[in-house]
Amino acid sequence: MAFDRLEAMRAFCRIVEVGSFTGAAEALNVAKTTISGQIQGLESLLGVKLLHRTTRRVSPTTDGAAYYERARAVLDDLDELDASVAQSRSVARGTVRVEMPSGVATCLVIPSLPEFTARHPQIQLDIGCSERVVDLVQEGIDCAFRGGRVTDQDLVCRQVGQMRFCLCASPTYLLNATPILKPEDLPHHHYLGFTFPASRKQLTPTLHRGDDSFTIEQMPTMRFNNGSAYITAGLAGLGIVSVPRAEASPHLQAGKLVEVLPGWELESMPISLVYPYTRHLSARVRAFAQWGTELMANDPLWTTKRQDGAGA
Repeated sequence: MAFDRLEAMRAFCRIVEVGSFTGAAEALNVAKTTISGQIQGLESLLGVKLLHRTTRRVSPTTDGAAYYERARAVLDDLDELDASVAQSRSVARGTVRVEMPSGVATCLVIPSLPEFTARHPQIQLDIGCSERVVDLVQEGIDCAFRGGRVTDQDLVCRQVGQMRFCLCASPTYLLNATPILKPEDLPHHHYLGFTFPASRKQLTPTLHRGDDSFTIEQMPTMRFNNGSAYITAGLAGLGIVSVPRAEASPHLQAGKLVEVLPGWELESMPISLVYPYTRHLSARVRAFAQWGTELMANDPLWTTKRQDGAGA
């Protein structure tokens, strides 16, 4: 079989992005032996070693890292060229790799995906959902929704929404606890903390009402680093939780959670759309980014516009 240089380049880039031959083979849906042969052929053609191989991980050599940057750009340009033909027929197609916080995925994006797939039937989405900060370049991610302040200078960043929070507890917990009439009552209650898994920094909520503010700095009775586990702990009656309003909303409506201090507002977390400066946005990525931006802007729980009664 003739050596396919472009396919070898795709294989090499995927290995760099996922860190293993096995992962690249699974992502590209080819045999691991095929991947190995492609890399051997590419290294032989170039006359340099592109990858360091250990028992635990594969990483690019100095030459390999430089080659990756150029090869990734070439492949992205080729994909854009292919997409431009489809675009001329008003059809965007191909795969979009996107990352987002779990709450954004489960409460906003995934429930609305039928509308996106109906609008763009030729686009396949590869969605990652987690609280970790993903390296978009190294992992081959096209774009991401990211919560909090974005400090990475290598990323184009545009705020598109915000994650609103509220203090909640189960009716069972509140029934057996002293009344919470003001923020100063909180230190007398069980407060459950949330720790961001990547930074290990604990969420420190601040309540606002007019010119008054109160920061919850008490020692948590328990800590969690997973959003689903955290809200489940609140539902189980273990204490008071500070959770995204979008995640709490169905439980509040069902009476499984009760909002604590509803006259006070918690600070919101900005949600930004980010993508690498070096990554030229293809038609398919632009289509998803525009759809996701509009989706967030039109939802009262996520929009940057203040909505009366939305708990901004």
